[in-house]
Amino acid sequence: MTRLILATRNAGKITELRAILADAGLDHDLVGADAYPQIPDVKETGVTFAENALLKAHALARATGLPAVADDSGLCVDVLNGAPGIFSARWAGRHGDDEANLNLLLAQLGDIDAPHRGAHFACAAALALPDGTERVVEGQLRGTLRTAPAGANGFGYDPILQPQGESRTCAELSPAEKNAISHRGKAFRALVPVVRELLVR
Repeated sequence: MTRLILATRNAGKITELRAILADAGLDHDLVGADAYPQIPDVKETGVTFAENALLKAHALARATGLPAVADDSGLCVDVLNGAPGIFSARWAGRHGDDEANLNLLLAQLGDIDAPHRGAHFACAAALALPDGTERVVEGQLRGTLRTAPAGANGFGYDPILQPQGESRTCAELSPAEKNAISHRGKAFRALVPVVRELLVR
């Protein structure tokens, strides 16, 4: 059984990818970055989601000698030319302050009418092998931005993005409902044929 490492300390992401691989009949031993605590987190210095995902995947593959998967994601707002994009987690200046990021974005869009509040969540997922082989796949979840947060599930910008065809925000969906349509779920599912191509002998 091939061990595969996912560049995250988020147990939810590991569970999600593990389930997707299992559903596809791939029985790889998937572990998170916590399995290798001696390896430091990689700085995301890329200028695209794909570059950041590849940076993390290659760093882990080199450090462990194992195939590695990494992802990078964020919110891209149409009228902001794709911003916050790769800066989504630190839009208000401090990394990971979800409330401040969300409030700043809502203030910036305060005068924008509903027809022009289009946006999408984007995710790039990369698989890198120790020999330098790499693949990147992407997933998107399109929707519109509400003028006020709604819902207690999810994180980040979930309370203001209402997916196309939905009357609820991402934060009002159950975890299963969100995973079925999410940008990360789509990207992880797109990795299945890549894993099959590169890791199944």
